[in-house]
Parts: sequence; C-alpha cells; structure tokens
Amino acid sequence: MSRKQIHLAAHFPGVNNTTVWSAPEAGSHIDFSSFVKLAQTAERAKFDFFFLAEGLRLREQNGQIYDLDVVGRPDTFTVLSALAAVTERLGLAGTINSTFNEPFEVARQFASLDHLSAGRAAWNVVTSWDAFTGENFRRGGYLPQDQRYDRAETFLRTAWELFDSWRGDELAADAETGVFLRNPAAGAFAHHDAHFDIEGRFPVPRSPQGRPVIIQAGDSDEGREFAAATADAIFSRYGTLEAGQAFYSDVKGRLAKYGRTPEQLVILPAATFVLGDTDADAHERAHVVRRQQVSGQTAIKFLEQVWNTDLSGHDPDGPLPSTDPVVGDTTIAPGRASVRMYRDPLATAREWRQLAEAKNLSTRDLIVEVTGRQTFIGSPATVATAIDDLVQADASDGFILVPHVTPGGLDEFADTVVPLLQERGSFRTEYTGSTLRAHLGIEPAGS
Repeated sequence: MSRKQIHLAAHFPGVNNTTVWSAPEAGSHIDFSSFVKLAQTAERAKFDFFFLAEGLRLREQNGQIYDLDVVGRPDTFTVLSALAAVTERLGLAGTINSTFNEPFEVARQFASLDHLSAGRAAWNVVTSWDAFTGENFRRGGYLPQDQRYDRAETFLRTAWELFDSWRGDELAADAETGVFLRNPAAGAFAHHDAHFDIEGRFPVPRSPQGRPVIIQAGDSDEGREFAAATADAIFSRYGTLEAGQAFYSDVKGRLAKYGRTPEQLVILPAATFVLGDTDADAHERAHVVRRQQVSGQTAIKFLEQVWNTDLSGHDPDGPLPSTDPVVGDTTIAPGRASVRMYRDPLATAREWRQLAEAKNLSTRDLIVEVTGRQTFIGSPATVATAIDDLVQADASDGFILVPHVTPGGLDEFADTVVPLLQERGSFRTEYTGSTLRAHLGIEPAGS
C-alpha cells in the first residue's frame, strides 16, 4: 500500500511573539532579500507553497503602537509577483481580506499573479471582525460574524464568476486575419445581490489554473462550513493527534453535501519546530527559544490583553496581579485575537492563578506556559517520524511550517528533515507538475 503523501508549506512570519527578531541571525521582515531567501529554501526542499499573511493595520495597545508586533510588511501582491520571477515551481499564497476589498479588484490581481507565476497562485480568504481594522477603510465599521461569512462566500463566488468569464479559448491573435478574439463576449459578467451590484467586462484572460487555489482558515462552525463548500486547502490550528483527527474528520465529513470528495480539500495545520542533534539537545534549544519569544516585556503585554488595564509597572518575574481584570466593552488592545480568545477574562484569570500556584510560576513563566509553543521538538529523525505519523493517521494532510527566525529558520528543516521524509516515501523528491493545483493533487478549476 502506497504511503499518503505529505504536503508542506512555508509561512513567512511577521514580527510577533512567534519570531525571535532580536536574534543575531534574524534579518529584515521588509527587505525583499528576506522573502527571496525563505521562498527559495522552500522551493529547494520541494515544498508546495510559500504562505504570506497580511495585516491591514499596525496593532496598538494602551493607545500606543505595539512595537513587539509591528509587521510593516509591503503589499502582498507586490511581494508575491516579485517572488514569481525568482522561483519556478513553488506555489505563492497570499492572504487577502474579503471584508474590505472588492471582488473585481481582487480577482484581477489574482488572475494576474497566476499568469505571472505560470499557475502558482493561491488566495487565503479571510474576513475582518473588528471595527479597529475597519477604521482604515472608507466604509469603516465591521460585520457581525454571520454577515462576514455570508459576504465572504458571496465575494468568493463573485470572484469565481469573473475568473470564469473567460473560458480559455477566446484568444486567436491571428495576424493574418487580424482576429484577436474569437468570442467578442469574452470577459462579460453581471452579478447583482445584496452585497455586490456589478457588471462589465473582466480584463484578464483565463489564467493557467483557471482560478487560484483557495485557502481558508476559519475555525468556527461557519468557517468550517465555508471551507467545506469553497476551499481547496484549510489552514488549521489543530496539530496534535486527537484534536487533529477530530478536526480532519469533521471538516472532511462536510464535503459530501457539496458534491465534493475528501481528496478535494487539503488540511494543513500551522506548525512550529525546534531541531537538535539529539532530542535532549532540541528540548534545551526549545526552552531557550520560548524564553526569547516571551521576554518580560512581552509577558506584560499579554497580561494586559486579559486584564484590560495598564500593567507597565508590574514585575514580570513576580506573581500575577492580585486585582481582577477590568471587564467592559472597551479594550486596551483593539483588534487582537486575545479579545476573542479570552471572552471571559475573569474565568481566564482564575485558571491562570490556579496554574501559577500549582506550578509555582511567575507571570512570565505563566505566559510562556499558556501561549503558543513548538509543535515539533527533537532530532531530525524524531521530527520526521512525528510529522509522518500524524499525516498517515489522518490528523492532517501536511503542515504549514512557521520558523521562529526569519529568513534562515527553514534551512535546517530543509536540509535534515525533508531528506528523511523522502527516504520514507512520504514526500516528493522532485516536482511532478508545474502548477500549485498539481502539487496539491487538486484538479484544475472547471475540470
């Protein structure tokens, strides 16, 4: 019986608590050479795609720029288009918001990227849930969750109509007869509903993939349903065996109602990693990395997001505050995921105090304990086995790897873990197709 093939992607992280941007080997998160380095490493290792997230606003806390999480990143399409010129097979995935953009413009940009890359474009469709981000846009405000997903699905299907307004056989470009278009109706579209009232001609001919690969990352019931109905890949947060298998079974179990098979949706949890010559060495390195990721300053910032008050004078090496969090509609950290993650800050404070008391943890130690940690820790052989076992057990179809140092943090994985996966017969040794859909084993759009 042949082994299930692993899918791998490389995430270019912004400046946040995942990265160790102060490390001597860390480079710029803005300079193009950093994007090139990570992308070319991923391509050398035969990864499926390079994944670029996008933030629409600099984060703030206490009314000040949150300088532990300043992305300052160039425009997604600009970066990915430039990377198309310095890579040949690697997929190029970009996060583009469906709440504050328009279908025509996004479809035009992705169709262009798919042409420029010869069929390697992917769109991570996301929504925005907060008025904080909306202030950057003319409309302002935000949409409730049910309306966000309704708009997102309508947005995506409208974009599909634009992509499909060209069948692919319209261009004649016959110099002898002077006929350029066989079909004068090429690109015609009309879409009228509660969200979009547009009609005209789409200017970009059908691209190599027909449509870009669609990635989705929502975890709510609405998000899972949206992915089952529309996505080619889903960016998950469930990287352990039991949680991964439950998520995998749930989402893939929703596909049949949309006339889809399990093979038509690839599930890829985000994953971090720390490697060492031995497992013990890797665990020592992982401990150091976590302390670098969560400095005393970072710990206080995290604490403030739950306590919803200025704790700049609090000692990160001391116990948690004796006062309770401030509960209310106003938050000192607008737009941050913690606002949704910790919906009951009083309950969170109780849980954290119990954990800190049980393990004798300082504030900083507690934040290290409760925030993200490395998914894979060990020697290359240990990590290769762990990844392969999870994929073969249907806990995922692969992983989107997030290195903690940019841009060279993927090199060690590419040089040591990938060859072991290849020896197992679980990962390609060469690309067998030229498009991202081919890498993912997904049929071309419209087929």
